[in-house]
Amino acid sequence: MLTEAALTSLAERLRQSRGIAAKTDIAAVAAALDLSGGDAIAVGDDCAAIPEGDGYTLFAIEGFMNEFVAADPWFAGWCGAMVNISDVVAMGGRPTAIVNAIWSNGADKAAPILEGLKAAAKTFGVPVIGGHTNVRSGQSQFAVAILGRARRLLTSFDARPGDKLIAAIDLRGRYREPFANWEAATDAPAERLRGDLEILPSIAEAGLALAAKDISQGGIVGTAAMLAECSQVAITLDVEEIPIPAGAPLERWLLTFPSFGYLLSANPDSVDEILSRFQRRGIAAAAIGEVSAGTSVDIRDRSGRATVWDFAMQPLIGCAPGQSHQQRSVA
Repeated sequence: MLTEAALTSLAERLRQSRGIAAKTDIAAVAAALDLSGGDAIAVGDDCAAIPEGDGYTLFAIEGFMNEFVAADPWFAGWCGAMVNISDVVAMGGRPTAIVNAIWSNGADKAAPILEGLKAAAKTFGVPVIGGHTNVRSGQSQFAVAILGRARRLLTSFDARPGDKLIAAIDLRGRYREPFANWEAATDAPAERLRGDLEILPSIAEAGLALAAKDISQGGIVGTAAMLAECSQVAITLDVEEIPIPAGAPLERWLLTFPSFGYLLSANPDSVDEILSRFQRRGIAAAAIGEVSAGTSVDIRDRSGRATVWDFAMQPLIGCAPGQSHQQRSVA
């Protein structure tokens, strides 16, 4: 248990962290593009969800920090597939195909990135079908886009007051130093990883939840903040209930990007069934907080509570439908 002063200090450090601060860049881009909450295809989720037939086509893209690509090129390639797949799954979907764009100073510098991408695509069973290549660039840069398909959606816009917030994270891994990446996939059996991808679509199709987000840069706290802003609700996180690996520092864990990690907002009546679906597959899952009416994201333990972000004071990604430039932005 933290002291009240320590909890307040932790909230301040989380608010100022690089991962959460970087999310504020999205608001400026959304405003420049004049994205609107009234658009036919709402943007602001892990993927764009395009109505088609009896479901949705899902479309997403991820770009990677140059320092990450330079320091760990093979894993950057692996993440190109993995994090996009996670975005599709977070919306209750199943991935169908991947394309990539790569820049490098020579084919030899591109090789480990492409090897990592190929390895992940084969492991998860999602084909790479093309992309863009430039091996005459001054430095390595990398981005990956994905298509998927969903029958029923989990979204960032449907967390409701009265819901419980659930975290589901695969703790069977380790930090991939020096970055805050919790790596629990590269040496896991492919069959298990592919089976794990079915949990979120099954939850969506069973109507057990309406809202979910994959835990991304900014970690559990930053992801909860994006979910709260999109849904125009308040979220309180109980730091003593969050699944955490043995020996991991709490502050680092709250900002960690896990290879398999999701937040779901669900009616209390559905919580036990949702938890059991993850736990049956060896994935740590727990109810870690509540959704309520309001404008803040708070952390709490037995000593008290502290506010990490208050949307009444400052938007984070600027996606709430009622905000001044009426945008929802891809997060």
